[in-house]
Amino acid sequence: MTTRHRISAISLAAASAFILMACSPTIKVEAPDKPIVINLNIKIEQEVRIRIDKDVNQAIESKPGIF
Repeated sequence: MTTRHRISAISLAAASAFILMACSPTIKVEAPDKPIVINLNIKIEQEVRIRIDKDVNQAIESKPGIF
């Protein structure tokens, strides 16, 4: 390869790289103008069940002031 061909190949590679860099997409991140509103319609229900053994239940009934 002659010097002229090398210079041409290097120039072509540099020009190709420059063109590809110029065409790269730009990503832009901006905060919105208005605040973000999230509407949550949630209904929370809680059910508590207590199981008491018969012996404990009888003790509570016989001595109501214990608790």
